[in-house]
Formats: sequence, C-alpha cells, structure tokens
Amino acid sequence: MYTIETITFRLFDFKEKLCSKKDSFVRKKPLPLYLYRSSYVMMLYMINKGGVTMELDKKHSEHKALLSQLLGATVGALIYAAATNWFIVPAKLYSGGLFGVCQLIRTGLVSLLHLNTGNFDIAGIIYYCVNFPVLLISMRAIGKKFFWKTLFTTTLISFFLSVIPVVHVMDDMLSTCIVGGLVSGFGLGIMLRNGASAGGMDVIALLLIKWKKDFSVAKVGIGVNVVLYGICLFLFNAQTVIYSLICTAVCTVAEDRMHTQNINVLVTIITKSKDNSLEAAILKQLGRGVTTWGAHGAYTNEETRVLFCAVSKYEVRQLKSVIYAIDPQAFVVINEKVSIEGHFVKRLA
Repeated sequence: MYTIETITFRLFDFKEKLCSKKDSFVRKKPLPLYLYRSSYVMMLYMINKGGVTMELDKKHSEHKALLSQLLGATVGALIYAAATNWFIVPAKLYSGGLFGVCQLIRTGLVSLLHLNTGNFDIAGIIYYCVNFPVLLISMRAIGKKFFWKTLFTTTLISFFLSVIPVVHVMDDMLSTCIVGGLVSGFGLGIMLRNGASAGGMDVIALLLIKWKKDFSVAKVGIGVNVVLYGICLFLFNAQTVIYSLICTAVCTVAEDRMHTQNINVLVTIITKSKDNSLEAAILKQLGRGVTTWGAHGAYTNEETRVLFCAVSKYEVRQLKSVIYAIDPQAFVVINEKVSIEGHFVKRLA
C-alpha cells in the first residue's frame, strides 16, 4: 500500500516528466493544474476510505468474536449451574475449590440460623460475595479482558444457581456423582474455551503464583480440597467425602478434556520477513517468547528466518491470526502434545 508521501512524490514527478518533453503533445498542451489536484485528492480519498473500511471490518469481527465468547460463556454457566442444582446439591455432595467452601458456609448458616430456603440454594449468592472482592484484587494479575469475562461468568453462575430450583433427578449415588461431575465439568470447560473462568480457586491460584513462582493452579486446588474434605469428614461421614471426591475427580477430567490450555504446542514459523515486526507482535499480543535464527531455502534459494515459539493449544488460533496478518506467505508447522520443561507460563485462557 502506498503512503500519502509516496503518492504525492509520484504525482509531482509525473507532472515534471510531462512538462519536460519538448516535442511531445503534452508540452504543447500541458494539463491544467486542477486535474493534478483533483487526481491527488481522489487518490487520497480512496486510500482513506479503504483504511476506514478495513478498520471497521476489524472492529466488526472483534465485536462478533466477543459476542460469540459471551454467548458460549453463558451456555457454560447455565450447564454448570443446572448440573450443580440437579445432581450435586440434592445428593448433599460438596464440590471442590471455593464453591465447596461456600457450600460449607451455606450448610453452617442454614443449621445455625434455621433458614428455610425451600428448593433454592443460597450457595450461589455466597459464592458471588466471596468472588467479587477476589476478582477486584486480582484485576491487574489476570488482565482487564479476562477480569470482565470472569466477572460476567461469575455473575451468571450465581444468578443461575439462585434461580434454578434444586431437583432430585437420580437415586443412585454413584450414578449421580459421575453424571453430575461430567455435566458440570463440561460447563466449566465451555467457559474456559471462551476465554472466561468460573473464578474461585483459579483466580486465587494466579495471585499466589504472582507472589511465589513455586505455586501452581493444581497445587493450590489440591491444598484447598484437602482442607475442605478434611472438614467434611469431621462434620459428616466418610460416604459423603468419598462420593464428593469421585464427583470432583470426574468434573476435573471432563473440564480438562474440554479445555485445551493444558496441551502444550510447539510452533515453527518460516518467514521471509526481514524486520522484527512478527516477533514484536507475538510478544505484545500473546506475551510469549520467540527464538529466531537465520536459514536458507533449498528450493527457493532465498534467505529466510525461522521463528520458534511455545504456546498452549488454546492460543494457536490467535497466534496464526497474528502471523498471517503480518506475513500471509509464512510457512507454519505445529506440533501438539509436547513436554516442555523450564519457564513456561500456564494460563487459564
């Protein structure tokens, strides 16, 4: 695409060439100046129009993608809340993580204050009251975009948990654990695939990781669950703890199957781009490191560059859009399910 300066130079250069030919028809009858000016203005208008159109198309695609993600997060929140109120709560099971802690608080409040909530569970309201300050504190750590999506999803979960009535669907405890875990994990996975989270221990774990690198989401979750189910074993009985552990394990497996952030991917990019714009874009938009070295194409006999980047499978789509926006002719090789050791940041989305 020509810049305004380039077009200006070419127009005036073209005018000088026309006027410099002594024996030409143009020399005898030079073009009026207003024709040059009108051509110049028209070309500038077309360039600006094209730039505005491209910018509008980009914003439209971004808004469409955001709307799709919010719709997906809404569906995931609805599925998770329905599974909780139809399988987990009627069986008097306790989910893992922060929501399980909120269930314990709910049980204590109902017992101590003799609350009669009928077919509705107040654990969703407690979950929102606990999550909101945690999200505010962690806004800088998780980023504004992820913060607003997670706040949106957490609000929906609390709302759905409060309005969906608690219904006893199945009598068999083992079947209830498996089905409830599968469906709730499926809902959580949908939320994560759309760039949001149910909040809770995921956000708290990210805060702890920022504070101390030895922490991980899995370690924090296991630690909280050990304390949670230890209290449940003291307050209730072993059967409740065992079935709750089964439900939580099935939910975790289903969530990991749905969400691809735990799958590591190695991406090799072969580009003829000479500058560092591609590396800079990957660093800025994905926050991932890039290793680069020079290469030589045996078939084309041209100098190329090879870029090496490690990402999660969830980030592959965004990475490809960044690559092809800068170099549409880039050659990309993707290797999935690789083992990575060293400083590789695990992310929720």
